Amino acid sequence: MSITDAVTPLRHRMIEDMNARKLSAGTQRGHIRSCKRFAGFFRRSPDTATTEDIRRFQLHLAETGVSICADSDDVAR
Repeated sequence: MSITDAVTPLRHRMIEDMNARKLSAGTQRGHIRSCKRFAGFFRRSPDTATTEDIRRFQLHLAETGVSICADSDDVAR
């Protein structure tokens, strides 16, 4: 995570939770990247997502053949 990224309360909580679970730095970066992709899909904060939003995003991933775990480079290909 770069210093220019705003640390919202949601991101702060997510980082705290990942630290509590002792996830590696790389895993944490991957989870944050996935959360950003999710937020970008809906163009709003992920903390406003409904279960139907999650379903729509999962269907979008399945239709485009992209894994939620894919790197940004993989998505652009």
